[in-house]
Order: sequence, then structure tokens, then C-alpha cells
Amino acid sequence: MWGRALPNTNGTCAQQSHFISHPPILECVGVAGCSLFTMTASSSLFRSLTNTKTMSTTSLLSPPFSSSAFPILLLLRVPSSSSFPKPTPSSSSCIYSRSSSPVVAVASSSLFSLKLRGKDNIITTSPKDYFPAKMAATVSSRTFLHVQNEQELLAGIRKEVEAGSLPPNVAAGMEEVYQNYKSAVFQSGDPKADETVLSNMSVFLDRIFLDVTDPFVFRPHHKAKREPFDYYMFGQNYIRPLVDYINSYVGNMSLFVEMEEKLKQGHNIILMSNHQTEADPAIISLLLEKRLPYIAENITYVAGDRVITDPLCKPFSIGRNLICVYSKKHMLDDPDLIEMKRKANTRSLKEMAGLLRRGSQLVWIAPSGGRDRPDPHTGEWVPAPFDASSVDNMRRLVDHSGPPGHVYPLALLCHDIMPPPMKVEKEIGEKRIISFHGTGLSVAPEIRFSEITAACDNPEKAKEEYTKALYDSVTEQYNVLKSAIHGKKGLEASTPKVSLSQPWN
Repeated sequence: MWGRALPNTNGTCAQQSHFISHPPILECVGVAGCSLFTMTASSSLFRSLTNTKTMSTTSLLSPPFSSSAFPILLLLRVPSSSSFPKPTPSSSSCIYSRSSSPVVAVASSSLFSLKLRGKDNIITTSPKDYFPAKMAATVSSRTFLHVQNEQELLAGIRKEVEAGSLPPNVAAGMEEVYQNYKSAVFQSGDPKADETVLSNMSVFLDRIFLDVTDPFVFRPHHKAKREPFDYYMFGQNYIRPLVDYINSYVGNMSLFVEMEEKLKQGHNIILMSNHQTEADPAIISLLLEKRLPYIAENITYVAGDRVITDPLCKPFSIGRNLICVYSKKHMLDDPDLIEMKRKANTRSLKEMAGLLRRGSQLVWIAPSGGRDRPDPHTGEWVPAPFDASSVDNMRRLVDHSGPPGHVYPLALLCHDIMPPPMKVEKEIGEKRIISFHGTGLSVAPEIRFSEITAACDNPEKAKEEYTKALYDSVTEQYNVLKSAIHGKKGLEASTPKVSLSQPWN
């Protein structure tokens, strides 16, 4: 759905390492709720590794790590592709092209889900079994698909609980989401809100029930499931009624167009972003889909383990391109599972390497490692601080991937749509508050590491200065969006650095 440094392969915090034989990279990657592996290596070793085309299958990381080590990530150097598919008309109800060339983003937590099997629903077998692809996509539950009204829909939930085919806790979550979604859509004033709610929720509950009865399990690299059921459009159609487009804005649309041109030339793009809600991926796509359907439809997210087990998240996750990883934040929750998680992350990192080295990749990263939350004293929402190691690791991945790379700061404001819990929760199944509200997305010009750090006399200071420059830009853009949406200034909130528009008009 939406990056700090990936957890160490031994399940501990990164402090020192020997070397990674060949670090993995992502295709248009965004990282949040997870962390990038860190390592140290001499410049000669770094050059030798990045000039190699083969990837070792041995362990990617050797602990322990030294706190004084300068963390880097290595990307295989291979020729980049300059091809960039043009959007093509689709005969489906979707108005977007379905390109086969993925744009990847590494995202953190809440939008994505991964079903793990075995004791306590956790995979404990060999690495090849961590994320097997399995889903009976052609099977649908009749219980929810053909309901005619709210009474039948809610009765269907109770019916499946009584039949023993739907766990009571999942059923309770389904009913809660229905009531909250209904309330939010009715806030829009849409005269057909009742029809929208019944249509979207019947499909949503059907997909939840389908996954409960026949769980879908993600591979390390998951490609969005578009047929026979279009999970991507399902997610778009579900979130769309929650967006108040009259009070939504995009900052610096011309820069998004510029990025698409760079992607066409085979360049890699990194978006260093804050992360607000489970709906972030859908919000990004909804605000860009009319003008830039290729980017909107092909972004891929690296999903943390906090979102890969929630049955109410999985239908949305299936519709996104994902890299599935375990979050550093929860790596040590169960000591018995640390080794399994380490091996799974190793596989996922190898998938990343195979993606980003191709070029034409868009990487969306949330270097805070999780969703923003309000200040406990003021109640004000602000972008969560960026982790300098996460920023530096991804920057190095792009710099040494072969194709030219560019880093842009991106700001999101959409917490009103689906705010996260006030604090990080260990248990799966958070309460989902849903609202109809304006949203915002903005990007600022590329920030070059060499320019920001020219006067820095040591690597650690350089990392901090570069991270600060990115974070300050995101915060500045966020405040403009906040003024436009919460301050009710609309387009007049534009500044010399952030030009607001509504590209769907």
C-alpha cells in the first residue's frame, strides 16, 4: 500500500555487516513499513559487485553490524532498457491502459496483505513455500454478490458465521467497515449513495469471504490481479466515492509529466514520500489517473508484514503490484519466526534486484517506515521524520543500478479518508474509521545528493543533510496542501514553489 531500511537477515537492528554478494532492487519501488538491508563494503568491492551480472544465492547479509559502518546497498549494473510502453485502450470497464512494464513503489503497511499458512497462519516451511501463488479467482460467493438491500447483506454475514465458514472476528470487522463506509459515502451528498454503498460493499464482502474460504498467498513479487476479476479497478471504485474532488489538489503536475518522460528514456525515479493511510496507493492513482494513467495504474508497493495478514486488506492488495517483505519493526515479535522472516526477505530482495536494474522504474518510498500520526500534544498531523539510513540506502541503490536515477520529494495529505490508530498496534485487525474528505498530492523538483552535500566533510553528515533536505521539502509541500484543504484556501494556497491544480477537471 506504502521505507525504512529492510530488517537484517538475522532479525536484529542493523549495526555492522560484511558484505552482500548482490543486493536486490526493486522495479518502481516504494518502501514503507519495512527497511532496507544495510551493509559496508570498500569502494573496490562495491565496484566489482555492481559490475557483475550474476547474483549469488547465498545469504545477503552477514551480521553483526558495526555502528560506525557506512551503510550502502549495491545494485547489479546491467544495461538499461529505454523502452516505455504507451497506454493503449482497454475494452474493459476500466478506462486505463494495462501495460506489462511495472512501475514499482515500496510502501509500508496497511494496504497490502499476505496470507501465511501453517501454525498460527505463519509459513514455517522452506523458502520456496513462503509466498506460493494460489487463488481460485474464478470462484465467487453467492452470499454477498446478489444481495438486493442492506438487510440481505448483513444477514449474509450472520448466515456465514452460523455456518462456521466465517470467523466471528472477521464478520465483526466486515459489519463495522460496512457501517463506516456507508456513513462516509452518504457524507458526499451523492443522490445515488445507497446504490454505490451496496454495490461496492457487496463486492468487497464477497472478496473477503472468497479469501477466507480459499486464501490467496502472495509471491515475493506480486503482480496486480486484473482478470478474470479486476482487483485494481475494484480498489479504485471503492475509494473513489470517499474523495471530495472539489476540495482535492495536485501540486506541480508538470513535474509528474516530467517524471513520465524520464521513465520513457529508461531512467529510474525515486519518490521520497510521507505515508498517511491504507488508502495512499488508491489516492495517488485517483488523483493522477486522468492525466497520467500509466503511472497511476502501474505503481508497485513493497508491503510490510503488518498488512499482509489482514483479511480486510487483502482484496485491495491483490490489485496492486507488490514486493512482500517483513518489517524490521515487527521482526522480533516472535523469536521462533525470525529465521523464516529472514529467508523470506532474502527472496524478496532478490526480486527487487531483478526489477530495478531494468530501468524505467518509479520508486515510491516512505522513509519514515510507517504512517504519519498526529502530535499527541497539539493533535496536528505532520509528516513523520525520515530515517537517514533508509534514504541513503535507496539513493545508493538507484545510483549504482546502471540507468540514470532521480530522487523527488513527494507529499501526501489524505489522513481524513482513513486515519490510522493513534499508536502502532501489534495485533492485526485495527478499527477502520472512514470519511469523505478532500485529499492532496504534491511533488517538488529533483533533489541531487551531490549539490546538497558538497560542503559536507563526512559521510554521516552528508546522509543527514540530504535526508533533511528531502524531509523539509515534503513538509513544505504538505503545509501548502493543508492550507488548501483544511484551511479552505483552495487553489489560492499555491506558492511560487507549489502550483496547485485539479487535473481531473
